[in-house]
Amino acid sequence: MPIYETVLHRNPGESEFHQAVHEVFQSLGAVADRHPELVDTGVIERLCEPERQIIFRVPWVDDSGKVQINRAFRVEYNSALGPYKGGLRFHPTVYLGIVKFLGFEQIFKNALTGMPIGGGKGGSDFDPKGKSDNEIMRFCQSFMTEMYRHLGEHTDVPAGDIGVGGREVGYMFGQYKRITNRYEAGVLTGKGLDYGGSMVRTEATGFGLVYFVREMLASRGLDLRGKTVSVSGSGNVAIHAALKAQELGATVVAASDSQGYVYDSAGLDIDLLTEIKFQRGERISVYADERTTATYHAAGNVWTLPVDIALPCATQNELDEESAKNLVSNGLVAVAEGANMPCTPGAIKVFNEAGILFGPGKAANAGGVATSALEMQQNASRDSWSFKRTDAKLDEIMTGIHEACARAAADFGSPGDYVTGANIAGFQRVARAMVAQGVV
Repeated sequence: MPIYETVLHRNPGESEFHQAVHEVFQSLGAVADRHPELVDTGVIERLCEPERQIIFRVPWVDDSGKVQINRAFRVEYNSALGPYKGGLRFHPTVYLGIVKFLGFEQIFKNALTGMPIGGGKGGSDFDPKGKSDNEIMRFCQSFMTEMYRHLGEHTDVPAGDIGVGGREVGYMFGQYKRITNRYEAGVLTGKGLDYGGSMVRTEATGFGLVYFVREMLASRGLDLRGKTVSVSGSGNVAIHAALKAQELGATVVAASDSQGYVYDSAGLDIDLLTEIKFQRGERISVYADERTTATYHAAGNVWTLPVDIALPCATQNELDEESAKNLVSNGLVAVAEGANMPCTPGAIKVFNEAGILFGPGKAANAGGVATSALEMQQNASRDSWSFKRTDAKLDEIMTGIHEACARAAADFGSPGDYVTGANIAGFQRVARAMVAQGVV
């Protein structure tokens, strides 16, 4: 695979990026055989190289008056389908390889939505945890003081990701407006509802994940009613996935954080979990202290529990081959990725060999970016949609993503393989646009 060897050589030490590229390449052989013109025009090579990579320092002053320095990134990966679109992640683990991996995945995820958005990603090794609101504001303002020159509603439209929520987006939007003297609402998504944000944006990734699972199950004549579900994580995506799963008749029995997991045989009390995590900012262990049907397992692996459906919603490579084997032996029916690449290649192989329904992140968790694109639509038309209308549109988009993945997988000889289907469907849309636009 000479193109892949070139990727390894040109991007040393970026293991997450290598993993993402390799997974896509494994799906594209049949496409290259059927459409050699895509190979001849260098589309695959061009997809492996971002259009632009921005690295800059972010100086800011902490509450004690000391100057702090962080490093920040924005990878504007591919604009064949529209302006670059993808979140900003503030976390100590952020480095260029992580941002490139996320940006590469974003190309295909955004293409699958059918919306006119390209792929990009960004972030910083800044850690918001333990920082005051004023420190976070000063960091966000400094970050945007450099970043603003690369953004625009027709150029690059970031959103939130890990460590970046409504507070951080608000601070960045305020600084963008201050510097540019423009109220350009469409330059950032994930904004507050009072100044251009969209209904359902908070719930979108979790809700969309469950809509995708519903469609996968329906392909085998099944539904969510009566199914048991475990989720990893207890943040925004995990909690809203749990909420929607229970609305559709499932029982969500477990959730986790970095310290361990809780198991609730009666089904998670989503209101209590939301209060503990979002309003009180406490560890998930507190849930078991306040819920008699729940137990807490310190440093435990949530994937040891017997469930019908597993929803990894925390971070990359969290569900490994051993955990996959545990889930399969315990009667697993389906798994869908609520985070970016949370299942290792070994885990995915186990699921495939066992005939488990598997929804890859670039398809299953596309609800967040889809609703960000809906926010862009509303901003462009100076409009604001109801929760019901936006949720119905999200449902329609996720159903369409499932159909596109299933159709592409079947068309290329891999029926039921959603990884292959997602990679091929996303690739074909982007590749056709790139060929039409010439060598750029």
